[in-house]
Amino acid sequence: MIGVGLSRSSELLPLNAVRHPPVGQSNGWYVWRGGPAPQNDDFFSPIHVEHAKSHFPELVAYLALPPGIGVILAPGHEDVWHDEAFLEP
Repeated sequence: MIGVGLSRSSELLPLNAVRHPPVGQSNGWYVWRGGPAPQNDDFFSPIHVEHAKSHFPELVAYLALPPGIGVILAPGHEDVWHDEAFLEP
């Protein structure tokens, strides 16, 4: 399962994603569009990884990356980095 900010338009840029360590059924990925993700607890909705291609096809190639990774994608822009803070509980 992936946490996705479904309340934002699929047209917003950039596409943001961070991977925390997996917990329970979650693979640790959190994905949203636009600016910073709101801090409210109900922003992210779970979707099955099989549906990732229909929501954000440009991110699918990155989903095999390990926990601790952050990704920002926009036309002509790709930023991928490792951040130890994503590994903290």
